Amino acid sequence: MSGAKRKTLKPSEGAAALVTGAGSGIGRSFAYEIVRRGGSVICADIDRQRAEQTASILSELGEGRAVAYRCDVGSEKQMATLADKAESLLGRPMTLVVNNAGVGVGGRIGEVPLGDWRWCLKVNLWGVIHGCHFFAPKLRALGYGGIVNVASAAGFGAAPEMSAYNVTKSAVLSLSETLAAELTGTGVHVSALCPTVVPTNILDKARLPEHRGDFAHAAMRKWTFATSDQVARRTLDALDRKQLYVVPQFDGRFMWRFKRYAPRLYARALGEAYRLAGG
Repeated sequence: MSGAKRKTLKPSEGAAALVTGAGSGIGRSFAYEIVRRGGSVICADIDRQRAEQTASILSELGEGRAVAYRCDVGSEKQMATLADKAESLLGRPMTLVVNNAGVGVGGRIGEVPLGDWRWCLKVNLWGVIHGCHFFAPKLRALGYGGIVNVASAAGFGAAPEMSAYNVTKSAVLSLSETLAAELTGTGVHVSALCPTVVPTNILDKARLPEHRGDFAHAAMRKWTFATSDQVARRTLDALDRKQLYVVPQFDGRFMWRFKRYAPRLYARALGEAYRLAGG
């Protein structure tokens, strides 16, 4: 495809994409939606079997190309190697990167083991830093494409007993804002996804206090206002519109506006709700 023709397309159309954490959940949904829009995708995941499952499912669609790749996004060396191999894996330059891989950690500040903090920071923050560090220069040089960083409504919601997770997602949001400013005028667009609860398998390996585990699973079952497929589709549509902030669910948008327009009241209400709930 010529450069002129490519630049007339929307970033999500016919993309050569990398999706991290593509073995399940939102990552798998992103990979599916990209292929559905005529693209090809590297399905990267720390679990090789899940990455291969996603690639196999996508290959059966008969559209685009899907390649499974095992990668620990928290490893600088592994992400650097992936960046070097990506073009050859898909047979053309990368045009879209979805930094999605993430893990869950919960607990009160002072009680969360520091090892859990490090694990959460390694995956949720360093994974996105690595994706941006190694791929943003390639996209800038190409003069076209998009980067989607999966943050969370937790990044601005500041819910109690989610400190490590909140910190990483807040940092991803800040990183995305900074990167968007740096890439202005280059033809590369950035979107930061901030969902609330989405039914995924993130709780399967999450590190949560025992007394919060049942609550988290119940919330995943009952308080979901969008599927992972809907979130992926809305996010790619937002990227095509050059939209930086993507808050796809109404509960997230409510929190966003409440905190933005009444930050002191929001903080007080959040603290009182936590206290009344026995926190």
